[in-house]
Amino acid sequence: MREAVDDHWYPVGLLSGLEDTRKTLLLGREIAVGRNGAGVFVRDAAGRALPTVARFGHLWTSPGQPTRDLFTIPEADTPGRQLVDVGSVRVKCSPLRAVENFLDIAHFPFVHTDILGAEPHTEVERYQVDIREEVDEVWATEVKFFQPQAARSAEGGIKTEYMYRVPAPTCAVLYKTCPPRPGEWDVITLFVQPLTEEWCEVWPWMALYDDQSTMAEMVSFQQMIFMQDRSILENQIPRKLPLDPGMEVPTQADMTSVAYRRWLKRIGYTYGAQLVAA
Repeated sequence: MREAVDDHWYPVGLLSGLEDTRKTLLLGREIAVGRNGAGVFVRDAAGRALPTVARFGHLWTSPGQPTRDLFTIPEADTPGRQLVDVGSVRVKCSPLRAVENFLDIAHFPFVHTDILGAEPHTEVERYQVDIREEVDEVWATEVKFFQPQAARSAEGGIKTEYMYRVPAPTCAVLYKTCPPRPGEWDVITLFVQPLTEEWCEVWPWMALYDDQSTMAEMVSFQQMIFMQDRSILENQIPRKLPLDPGMEVPTQADMTSVAYRRWLKRIGYTYGAQLVAA
């Protein structure tokens, strides 16, 4: 079902970094991305112009015919937020593995020790997960976890509340407690460009309330967090994300991952997935 994969929007570059022409891969196929006198563009290997959308500081494209617009994040338009282009990291893993890792809160104390988590605070409290039929998205709400440093602007440990949203197969959005503004949400996203089924380009992006940190400090903090994830991602076996429920044994903390995998199967998105045991 190649249409189920092609007919989505994918990030392929930072708008602020587009100059001339750069070649890259999308779903195993070569494309050219760049800027000219007429604006930004994406072309396939045959020179055909692909559709483009400029949003969240990134250029998006699709090799197919998307039936819906690229998702929105209303909080990104709120005055006073810092919109942070984190850059990109190339990772040797399935694009779906990268998204699932972003959804996994249980690894915080062990991978992001003394920052996003710490022992003995390892328990993941019960939370809610559902696939919202009206928008066809996966949501996890009422996620709470103790964090020694929830954000670059945080001072001291707090119990952080999270909401996770999966609006597209290779994109995830995290809403979390905003230390400087109680009652508001910081927004952290992971936009993933599937280079191949086992290689991806990861583009984190954030919309934060933070009047204390410089842009460089916010970028550095998020890059540090993701680089801690990178070694884990590149050593996962199997490399592709298993969609057969019998291939891995989930726990209560994995409810979001289970819903994500079930949703991928339902929409027929299998690029970067392993369907049967090796």
